[in-house]
Amino acid sequence: MGIALMNVYAFALPAQAYYNPSAYGLESAVDGWVWLFSFLFIEDKFRTLFAVLFGAGCLILFETSSTKLWRSHLARMATLFAIGLAHSVVLANNDVLRAYAMAGLFLPFFRFLKSYSLYAIAIGLLTVHFGLGVVAFGLSVLDFHQGAVNSDASLFAERNFGTDPAAIAYSLRLGEEDLTQRIIRRSSTIIPQLSVVASSLPLNLAAMVLGMALWRDRMLSGEWRTFRLQRTAALCCVISLPALFLLAWWVSAANFPGALVGATALVLSAPFDTLLGLAYALAMMAFFKSNQRFIQICAAVGRLSLSNYIATSGIFAALFASWGFGLFASVSRAEAFALSLLPIAAMIIWSPIWLAKFGQGPLERLWRGAARRLS
Repeated sequence: MGIALMNVYAFALPAQAYYNPSAYGLESAVDGWVWLFSFLFIEDKFRTLFAVLFGAGCLILFETSSTKLWRSHLARMATLFAIGLAHSVVLANNDVLRAYAMAGLFLPFFRFLKSYSLYAIAIGLLTVHFGLGVVAFGLSVLDFHQGAVNSDASLFAERNFGTDPAAIAYSLRLGEEDLTQRIIRRSSTIIPQLSVVASSLPLNLAAMVLGMALWRDRMLSGEWRTFRLQRTAALCCVISLPALFLLAWWVSAANFPGALVGATALVLSAPFDTLLGLAYALAMMAFFKSNQRFIQICAAVGRLSLSNYIATSGIFAALFASWGFGLFASVSRAEAFALSLLPIAAMIIWSPIWLAKFGQGPLERLWRGAARRLS
């Protein structure tokens, strides 16, 4: 449900506006406040939480598998990758399933480690992501501060994360293509897409290993005391929120240059996004202890997580794509955010009904059935 609040921008606005509010859709002060709220509380926090639960789920399967662990796990990851590849070609440019499947290949190597070792590896992987990001974006940030706006690094950043008119015009043209044109174009660029996906592997793997640590540390199994959950969540918030606010102020005060937007969104905010995602997990575990109805709703939605993730893209495509209602680039940032509530409402309504009738989500059934045949 939280991922839908950010994914809507990938469907509703040109690609540059996903991270940069000044690129498109900034029509009023409300849009600016929506960007700030999203940057502080949503962007990459729920992706972290999603990956944490993915890692914990894989560890649970490892602990309950007696035979053919590697073969069955690789079959699951191969099937998930195939689903993600189809999803990326037909619907979603920002599909995360391919990255999860690729990062998931490494998880069996960590299955015997203690929680403290898993925490250390998660921190190490996050450090690797941060270091690689500094190398990738450091030159463009340095060029920006030195006024070298025409350097190759600065031009790349401005085209992908800034307000370059030609780049935005190209993104607008892509948003108007029909379904056949999209499938042909996306199918022809699968390899370059995967190189971009591969760059996110240390970050996603860090969150997955963190999820394994939290399961092995018995936090996700509900064995931590409420006070410990609340105290640790508060500490994560105290560290992460001021840092995220300062990063938001730094970028907005500079008027959202592509070099700073890209570096901030993908690199500098990553440690604090991870901490706040962890805070969400801790706070929700504390909240679950006394809210059974909330548990039931979230459990129904979560048991259909793959089906709900793909269905959200289907709803957004129906709203924004040329083969749907064609609202792409015709809404503000705040309006797009409001429309993200539609798939969230749909998940809450249909998930318990579907589970009561069929017991398993349609894509979950496809995933498990195909993986079983491969293994």
